[in-house]
Amino acid sequence: MHQPLATDGPSSLPAQCVCRPGTAADARDCARSFLDLLQPAPTAHTTQNLLLLVSELVANALRHAGAVTALRLTADHESIQVHVEDPSSARPEGRSPDLTGRGGGFGWPMVHTLARDVTVRPCPGGGKVVQAALSR
Repeated sequence: MHQPLATDGPSSLPAQCVCRPGTAADARDCARSFLDLLQPAPTAHTTQNLLLLVSELVANALRHAGAVTALRLTADHESIQVHVEDPSSARPEGRSPDLTGRGGGFGWPMVHTLARDVTVRPCPGGGKVVQAALSR
């Protein structure tokens, strides 16, 4: 499901992990495995925010684009980067949250609250990548 590419030791390259989750739960498992590579380990607060961010981005890609083509996680000593690629070129759109609980609308604002930086860009072969950065 995931593929660790490097560790985050004092003299190594930034830590990286790539997976192709079929569910938000798969994405959280990938993120937990990735977090296990990091030294020093992120705080509990950062860990919780990363798991929520990954869950939301992957769930949105599955719901609105039909698939996740890649989940890439990278970290250096200052930040953790999340890249979620999907096959749709449609950009995420914010909408008013449905307070009745039937229509959603909470996810995209939550992503922007959790992450210090969020960008959306097209992928060269089609689709898009949503990138979000968390402070480490």
